[in-house]
Amino acid sequence: MLQTKDLTIRFGGHVAVNAVSCTFQPGTLTAIVGPNGAGKTTYFNLISGQMQASKGEVFLNGANLTGQTPSERTRAGLGRAFQLTNLFPNLTVLENVRLAVQATQGGSHLRGMNLWSIWSDHSDLTLRAHSILETVAMVDKQNQPVSSLPHGDQRKLEVALLMALDPQVYMFDEPTAGMSHDEAPVILNLIRALKKDKSKTILLVEHKMDVVRELADRIIVLHNGQLVADGEPAEVIASSVVQEAYLGIAPTEEKAGEPL
Repeated sequence: MLQTKDLTIRFGGHVAVNAVSCTFQPGTLTAIVGPNGAGKTTYFNLISGQMQASKGEVFLNGANLTGQTPSERTRAGLGRAFQLTNLFPNLTVLENVRLAVQATQGGSHLRGMNLWSIWSDHSDLTLRAHSILETVAMVDKQNQPVSSLPHGDQRKLEVALLMALDPQVYMFDEPTAGMSHDEAPVILNLIRALKKDKSKTILLVEHKMDVVRELADRIIVLHNGQLVADGEPAEVIASSVVQEAYLGIAPTEEKAGEPL
């Protein structure tokens, strides 16, 4: 179980995320939606540790992660899709995934800098990496350097790296952003497959409401950094507070009788 309690971050006088308390259960996919600037990605950053909260706490299975670094939170079971800048562009696709698999081994696998000999000595790492590449349909590109991949394949590789870490919580921040109409279904199919494992918790920031309707078991809505709605997709999408948030219509305007 992932939980945030009163999670808040301030930038000067601006409160980007304001006292957001929420619990995310295993076996569910929760979509986090809201207009641009609502605080969705900042909330993700606070959970995964890329930003330190001004106030509030993050818990995973009862353990307080609030003071931990992003890498410590990853080891605890929080997995966030890597940004493109965190891929190793001069290594091959297989080498990138193999490094991620290696990172889950701990112990002697991570001591010293002799990473290359480790790969030749531990065929199980390569077999696991191959299996993941098969899942994301990238075996045919395993020997290509990452820098040569088109954007859609780099996004697929991000998911592969996340799968290699085998986290308890998967966090996807607009996973199909920048992908073509033909490329996007591959990523969405991978998320559908992950949903079948009821021991995993999935969080998804997504603007495309057709994707949200299909994948989400639950929607939470952020607006101006605050949690303004939380519930089943049909109920939340139909709510007036969500319509107002997306259309930018303040309740005071309606009360004043101004035209919409």
